[in-house]
Amino acid sequence: MNVNQSAPPLPPFGQSQPVYPGYHQSSYGGQPGSTAPPTPYGAYNGPVPGYQQTPPPGVSRAQPSSEAPPASTAQAPCGQAAYGQFGQGDVQNGPSSTVQMQRFPGSQPFGSVPLAPVVSQPTVLQPYGPPPTSAQVTAQLAGMQISGAVAPALPPVGLGYGPPTSLASASGSFPNSGLYGSYPQGQAPPLSQAQGHLGAQPPQRSAPPQASSFTSPASGGPRMPSMTGPLLSGQGFGGPSLSQPNHVSSPPPQALPPGTQMTGPPGPPPPMHSSQQPGYQLQQNGSFGPARGPQPNYGSPYPGAPTFGSQPGPPQPLPPKRLDPDAIPSPIQVIEDDRNNRGSEPFVTGVRGQVPPLVTTNFLVKDQGNASPRYIRCTSYNIPCTSDMAKQAQVPLAAVIKPLARLPPEEASPYVVDHGESGPLRCNRCKAYMCPFMQFVEGGRRFQCCFCSCINDVPPQYFQHLDHTGKRVDAYDRPELSLGSYEFLATVDYCKNNKFPSPPAFIFMIDVSYNAIRSGLVRLLCEELKSLLDFLPREGGAEESAIRVGFVTYNKVLHFYNVKSSLAQPQMMVVSDVADMFVPLLDGFLVNVNESRAVITSLLDQIPEMFADTRETETVFAPVIQAGMEALKAAECAGKLFLFHTSLPIAEAPGKLKNRDDRKLINTDKEKTLFQPQTGAYQTLAKECVAQGCCVDLFLFPNQYVDVATLSVVPQLTGGSVYKYACFQVENDQERFLSDLRRDVQKVVGFDAVMRVRTSTGIRAVDFFGAFYMSNTTDVELAGLDGDKTVTVEFKHDDRLNEESGALLQCALLYTSCAGQRRLRIHNLALNCCTQLADLYRNCETDTLINYMAKFAYRGVLNSPVKTVRDTLITQCAQILACYRKNCASPSSAGQLILPECMKLLPVYLNCVLKSDVLQPGAEVTTDDRAYVRQLVTSMDVAETNVFFYPRLLPLTKSPIESATEPPAVRASEERLSNGDIYLLENGLNLFLWVGASVQQGVVQSLFSVSSFSQITSGLSVLPVLDNPLSKKVRGLIDSLRAQRSRYMKLIVVKQEDKLEMLFKHFLVEDKSLSGGASYVDFLCHMHKEIRQLLS
Repeated sequence: MNVNQSAPPLPPFGQSQPVYPGYHQSSYGGQPGSTAPPTPYGAYNGPVPGYQQTPPPGVSRAQPSSEAPPASTAQAPCGQAAYGQFGQGDVQNGPSSTVQMQRFPGSQPFGSVPLAPVVSQPTVLQPYGPPPTSAQVTAQLAGMQISGAVAPALPPVGLGYGPPTSLASASGSFPNSGLYGSYPQGQAPPLSQAQGHLGAQPPQRSAPPQASSFTSPASGGPRMPSMTGPLLSGQGFGGPSLSQPNHVSSPPPQALPPGTQMTGPPGPPPPMHSSQQPGYQLQQNGSFGPARGPQPNYGSPYPGAPTFGSQPGPPQPLPPKRLDPDAIPSPIQVIEDDRNNRGSEPFVTGVRGQVPPLVTTNFLVKDQGNASPRYIRCTSYNIPCTSDMAKQAQVPLAAVIKPLARLPPEEASPYVVDHGESGPLRCNRCKAYMCPFMQFVEGGRRFQCCFCSCINDVPPQYFQHLDHTGKRVDAYDRPELSLGSYEFLATVDYCKNNKFPSPPAFIFMIDVSYNAIRSGLVRLLCEELKSLLDFLPREGGAEESAIRVGFVTYNKVLHFYNVKSSLAQPQMMVVSDVADMFVPLLDGFLVNVNESRAVITSLLDQIPEMFADTRETETVFAPVIQAGMEALKAAECAGKLFLFHTSLPIAEAPGKLKNRDDRKLINTDKEKTLFQPQTGAYQTLAKECVAQGCCVDLFLFPNQYVDVATLSVVPQLTGGSVYKYACFQVENDQERFLSDLRRDVQKVVGFDAVMRVRTSTGIRAVDFFGAFYMSNTTDVELAGLDGDKTVTVEFKHDDRLNEESGALLQCALLYTSCAGQRRLRIHNLALNCCTQLADLYRNCETDTLINYMAKFAYRGVLNSPVKTVRDTLITQCAQILACYRKNCASPSSAGQLILPECMKLLPVYLNCVLKSDVLQPGAEVTTDDRAYVRQLVTSMDVAETNVFFYPRLLPLTKSPIESATEPPAVRASEERLSNGDIYLLENGLNLFLWVGASVQQGVVQSLFSVSSFSQITSGLSVLPVLDNPLSKKVRGLIDSLRAQRSRYMKLIVVKQEDKLEMLFKHFLVEDKSLSGGASYVDFLCHMHKEIRQLLS
């Protein structure tokens, strides 16, 4: 990722629209930025054009009404710091427990309305809003109304409003509305809201469903440094951040009757207490602890900033309150709460429609009739009874299925059931397999299918009597009658050509062109394969693997090797007619590793020497896959090809490609062509591979453009994987490549698989996402499927559902095991059905929703302009939240954004998807990178998309060195970084160690074995192995993070203020991105505006 490249083209959201000209972007570090295009939604730092700074004579500000206040659209004045202003050693991650210190405003223009923190809101009706706490009462301006009655109040001196400005909406769909909702003629924005203002009522856990609400912000200007001084009229004390449902707060006093006005001087600040994690400085809404200076080189916090530590001056006009990042829902807090609440108890699957713990929580699963969430996760566990209700809510009904998921050692693998020659028992009509939801009738002689209601006879050998409850007396002895997941041994009827399959084969196909030899790749790979072949996957307690292996090398021609055990030396056969590919030998090409060990070792020694002096730079690609597939066909077995490839295949051959990389297409209607394959030849080839059960795993080592979009078609459609190592160098990338290769070769794979998802009457599977091929509308065909791959399935209504009977899913996967055994793996899941929207919103899972939405969007870019895809996502999210607001939330001011409790992270996560490289690339992101990430996300599971879109940021020096647990994460924002600390950031593919410029010398010495910060090598990828507690702890943490992820994460050490820091900041997803992506705060305001437009 080159951080010195020219400015990126304007993204679709960032282009200045004709209807609201003149918005300038706040600059990076205070300099007028050329790199940053305007943000999609504008920030909240400056004056809104059209508002006057002083009131016209005799005009006082109007009072709040139920009209929505706009959030301002202007940007920070030039010279204003674009970063958070935190001094050394501060971590800001949550509300402070100390009493708020008052601030004096700087000379900052008034650009917006004040905000309120998030409060979780129960759905019971509260006609007058929650009763205010003492903090609220003291915080109001004299004459402010609680609800209903308008009491005119004079504005602070020097603040006033000119005529309202009408700005076109960002989405362009609603005329005459301001960018964030403009004020009606002659009416000013409210200074506070009756509901959700500072220190509002704490949540009530008892009333379902919960909601988080907070008043629409208003300004996103930089935070004001705290100053001591008298409390100004209208300046409140922040209570604890109330976005979390289990936050404790002192009981509020009785609510004032409607129309009561609050007057009189403000009282003393109320006592504060907070239930936050130890070890971090806590923070109040709107207050920022003791005064501190700006970070080095980051410019002053705002123009005219006061000198720190000086005496307070005379009272100045109240500044606009910015939406405090601590007052909006925090992913870190939600994850932490779920771990504390649900991590200790096992998750028992016996109850229908239970929402499982989050993917970020470690928990044990006890299968009692429904599949474990490790196999299936749903967007909602309570689905609407009717399609009308589903359309109204717009919540996608989808399941992310990982049929061969690996389980932790404490959980048992699915039991294997053998019904002998009769095979598994199925429904005669819909072909669903026997499962715990089937109902036995007539004394056990027949059963009623739970999917289609057909009555079937029970075969005599399967008959068993029923107990007094109508259950079979052997129910708990049979996995298929008592468990959610199990396997059946398949009979010969389930095999190709009615013949049991042979064990699968692995073929290693190695590019030996000039690039591959020169980089040292071929020598490294051949050395590794000598030992790796001992670790091929095997069944259960088998002594050796049943998998046979073969070897091919290639450049413009292909070389096959005979490694038959009876030979003294391997024999090489060359096929130069790549247009008509055939396999020149059968006997001796695929062999048992142990039998042919000496010949294989000799071959792997000879390959690097044989091609050491090659000058051949051109390669072929499609004929190589064709050759591997023909070899498997000749051997009558399924298998996997491991392809190691370095360059764009430009040699004359089928599947020849040309360089079509063109960055000028970004943000045009032709951008979609960058994601589409160049030629249809690879789709045809993939189809043949799937028919043969030939899965392709591709390892790419490009030094320049290789057209990943086209080369990844075959791996994608055959259920394979793509690994990419740009500018591969043995010394830097060896560990990452070898680790990925070992894991890829050793993992358990199902071959020649077919998956079908059956549903009970009322819903059906209509859409599928993932790495597979489909020749019809119901069967997902996978030449190979491993434990990391998921298939995402979307459901739609085709009839009315019943609340009592609920809805059922059954996923059946037919596959060949590594030992060549044909098996059926079955996963069952029962969901609830509801007639109330509130029940739907109470049982959603945001992480799964984001997984589905990302896959939906990433497929959308193949056929639609990226801007259209982004707008579709924003609209859908706004509709989901607007429907909740309209139908489930208690009445409250339009100025409040109200989010369902279990969806309160939907905006922050969706913004991360919108800002991702596929949907909004920065200047340094290559076309190949975008195509690579696009196909990667397509088959990710929920845990992987969660950390990929919202990376984990872990401070390393705050927790005790002797502590064995992971340090608590902080939010992914630059404001959370302290230059006196060291942080690890991971997203499943990348791993950064960020070192602050003021880190203690002892820490630097302990970790890097150098005496000062300046001596640390930036870009270092390996930490020195040192014998001290800190070094051991950090290296141990890095190892444990890598063990949790399916791909090896290469470490990059980043020093503060270094050029690599730009790359690191790309992953701080709560901040504005250089490519024009909005900050979390800005996006939340945009979302609020969209919701209000839908409601109005």
